[in-house]
Amino acid sequence: MSTLPAACLFDLDGLLLDTEPLHSRGWSEAAAHFGAELGNDQLLQLKGRRRLDCAALVSSWLPRPVEADALLAVQQPIVRALLPQAKAIPCAQLLVEYCDARGIPMALVTSSSLEAVTFKAEPHPWLKRIHERVYGDDPELKAGKPDPAPFRLAASRLGMDPRRCWALEDSQAGTEAALAAGCRVWVLNEQPTSHDQNKNPRQINSLGVVLDLLLSTAD
Repeated sequence: MSTLPAACLFDLDGLLLDTEPLHSRGWSEAAAHFGAELGNDQLLQLKGRRRLDCAALVSSWLPRPVEADALLAVQQPIVRALLPQAKAIPCAQLLVEYCDARGIPMALVTSSSLEAVTFKAEPHPWLKRIHERVYGDDPELKAGKPDPAPFRLAASRLGMDPRRCWALEDSQAGTEAALAAGCRVWVLNEQPTSHDQNKNPRQINSLGVVLDLLLSTAD
């Protein structure tokens, strides 16, 4: 814990941008359109997963399953109208800018598609500092979170051993993926259950915790 990470691998939704409530609203309204009411536990299961994987889950909860395209035809316009309102998570911009200034390699490891990331990141030019990216529809990606493939691919593209990388996540699916890839994992949680710095994953209530740790290891 006393040395800098070889690289930082960042999730996007719910970790750098506060988009998760917007996605949840879209899925809730889409499910309601087809006669189902989604509970909090179900919405949590959708966090961190790729769009089609979410659609398959939501369809399985409907009174009568429907095709993914039918669900997305309702969900996507709702979310796209809301996403420009999404704000940065506190300390996210500072953390990314610090890593960039210190020369710590970074990668974005997201379940969102290239098109979706381009759209939601437009109001946040600081995200352009993260040059390496693994999208949910990446042609080289064999499986999405909770499979470790996204984090392994990101580390490989950076030329790093994932065991020397820090992964920052907020979802169960993403946490499972990063742990399975061998990363040191930080989980953003408003009500963390552990303060043990040696625990993997370590739950934190602010990205400022990671930023402070990086600052403390500066030369």
